[in-house]
Amino acid sequence: MRVLDVGNAELPFGGKVVVFGGDFRQTLPVVSKGSRAVVVAASLCSSYLWSFCKVLRLTKNMRLQVGSSTDNVEELRKFSEWLLEIGDGIAGGENDGEVDLELPADLLIQDVTNPIKTLVDVTYPDLLAQLWNPEYLQQRAILTPTHEIVESVNEYVFSLIKKDERIYISSDEVCSDDRGTGDGDIHSTEFLNSIKCVGLPNHQLKLKVGAMVMLLRNIDQSRGLCNGTRLIVTDPGARVIRCTVLTGSHKVDRVHIDLLTLTPSDTSRFPVRFSRRQFPIAVCFAMTINKSQGQSLS
Repeated sequence: MRVLDVGNAELPFGGKVVVFGGDFRQTLPVVSKGSRAVVVAASLCSSYLWSFCKVLRLTKNMRLQVGSSTDNVEELRKFSEWLLEIGDGIAGGENDGEVDLELPADLLIQDVTNPIKTLVDVTYPDLLAQLWNPEYLQQRAILTPTHEIVESVNEYVFSLIKKDERIYISSDEVCSDDRGTGDGDIHSTEFLNSIKCVGLPNHQLKLKVGAMVMLLRNIDQSRGLCNGTRLIVTDPGARVIRCTVLTGSHKVDRVHIDLLTLTPSDTSRFPVRFSRRQFPIAVCFAMTINKSQGQSLS
């Protein structure tokens, strides 16, 4: 663009119009181990480009109103406004960034003795009877903020399925170009096995017939096997896992999941580059809030 018009030489992107889209309340930058100040400094609003931006706001929530009755529309409108007030920092009156909010009673589970059991019972009522119902499963998920809570919830739901359990152990090794440098020699296989990170299956993967799982890698887009696709295990074999697709246009298709050799996407967090040969799936009756992006849940 600067070559075509020298007058654009000092303009951002050479004078080309660029659109930044999204809800900035939901898409804050992720800075590993960053403080609040570091995260704010990494946001678009802190960039020198912000002074060149013109903000356009969407004011009508169309998605929540489709197919709803008049009463539901009004209820959803109030709920939407309440969420926006929280995002704008004006809910609960004047505050310095921290405020106590009163949650609507219909969002709360009032009678709680065992939190995980109660949450599962509310989200997945009559689970065992509905285990092979694609519509029932694809509309439901428990969302949590951390991977530790995800594992706790999934382990509880997994224990409810009265089927034989099969355990798959990964094969982990230091990448070949790191061998011989001295770094790869000091990290034992046990250390590599203990590493848990986003986008990489755990060293130990437990499966049963009827377990709901999620793909962690793009395998075959034409068959709907993409990162985030949910499936239900029909036959946990020794070398291949047979599943039925629960979501997307290929729902109820039967597919085979093979072993893959995977490497962490964020290598800077680890002292050595390593690979893990494992099935690229994880149990997903619960998932993190970030992982739920793109899912259609009722």
